[in-house]
Formats: sequence, structure tokens, C-alpha cells
Amino acid sequence: MIHFSSADATVSLKGRTALKSVLQHLFDREGRPLRSLQYVFCSDDYLLQINNDFLQHNYYTDIVTFEMADNPLKGVEGEVYISVDRVKENSRDLKVSFRAELLRVIFHGALHLAGYGDKTPGEQEIMRQKEEEYMAQCL
Repeated sequence: MIHFSSADATVSLKGRTALKSVLQHLFDREGRPLRSLQYVFCSDDYLLQINNDFLQHNYYTDIVTFEMADNPLKGVEGEVYISVDRVKENSRDLKVSFRAELLRVIFHGALHLAGYGDKTPGEQEIMRQKEEEYMAQCL
């Protein structure tokens, strides 16, 4: 149901079983049944290509999330692409551990699939609170 894989970058992700459990709990708690969720770890260049090809955005980003289900109300089916390069740089800039920043991004993608946005300051505040709430269960 929840899978982690690598495209062209690898990451050491300790506690995968516990993380999967927290992710499942997130979808249960948010009232969004989860059918499948695929996380793909990749490089900046790999994610830039995805960002260009699918979203017409020509810039680096740490995450791109796709809802793949025809009807997400019947069950979330998502693909989340995470740039390991971006997560490393952001962790340095924010002065947090790589693990903490990686977990933040992992939950950020899941929260998008659960229906949360981050376009307005209010949405961003709620998103950040939710990220921290779920991250706390893994740190």
C-alpha cells in the first residue's frame, strides 16, 4: 500500500515500518481512505524534468505530488517525488537534521493528498501544524 523507491538518488530511511504506520494513521484520521502511495526519491535534475514536463514549472523544488485516482473520494492513489538534493540543502539552510526535513516533506506530500493546500498564509499555517503533528510521531 505504501512504498518507498529510488529513481536516481538513494536515501537511508530508518524506521520505515513505523513511518508507514503513521502515514496510514494520517489518512485514517483525515477521513481519506488510502489505496496506494508511492514515494520516489530522486535528484534535483530528475524532479526538475518532472516539474517541467507535467506542471510546466522550470524551477527546482523539493517535492511534487500527484493524485493518480480517478475518484480520490473512493481512495487516495498517490505518487510523491522527493528531491534528496533539495531536502539536504533545505535542512542545511533551516538548520534542522536531514531526517527531520525529509519527514516534513514526506508528510507534506501526504497532507496534499489528504486534501490540504498551501497557497494562502492560512493554508500554510495549517499545513505546517499538521506536518509537525505527524512528524512528532516519528522523531
